[in-house]
Amino acid sequence: MEKVTPFLMFQGGKAEEAMNYYTSLIEDSEITSISRYGANESGDEGTVMHATFSLKGQEFMCIDSNIKHAFSFTPSFSIYLTCDSEKEIDNLYEKLITDGQALMPLNDYGFSKKFGWINDQFGVSWQLNLPK
Repeated sequence: MEKVTPFLMFQGGKAEEAMNYYTSLIEDSEITSISRYGANESGDEGTVMHATFSLKGQEFMCIDSNIKHAFSFTPSFSIYLTCDSEKEIDNLYEKLITDGQALMPLNDYGFSKKFGWINDQFGVSWQLNLPK
């Protein structure tokens, strides 16, 4: 086995938008490769056939599914971020919650200084933690 990489499947052509959004929010992050469907291929032309991006050195893969599925993302798998400051966690929470949903609003739950768990506008689940 070479490595393990989280894989995100988007529907509705949202993969590139999500990657651009995530890499704009988190320092030291970038889209590392992207290939798109062309004309007369199995996906909608211009949507993401396969892409990779990294957030703080953690690599992710993603696609735009060309098949409609009865499932999407679930909070039982989430991206966990350990923040360095209150300003950083507040800023990330505010941006990621926009058009999303709070699962655990940003607060002190006793196990950390500040913690929040949300689903973002794309349905991806994030846990934001500021350790004690």
